[in-house]
Amino acid sequence: MKFKHASSLLLVCCAALASGCTSLGVKPWQRDVLAREEMQLDADPLDAAIDDHMYFSKEASSGGRSFAGGGCGCN
Repeated sequence: MKFKHASSLLLVCCAALASGCTSLGVKPWQRDVLAREEMQLDADPLDAAIDDHMYFSKEASSGGRSFAGGGCGCN
């Protein structure tokens, strides 16, 4: 009798946990907000170019931000 209640409780808990991920994702009416320029990862191209230049200057290699290692010999 206790096994039946425990298995029923386990089944209900698993169903509750599995249903928690059903609402993930972007709804069609939310896409206009996410497509705005200020929501982009590189919202300011000039700022991104300055950051790239700083990383290039510090690492003494091309693409210092996105690749491991650099001009100093430390990987």
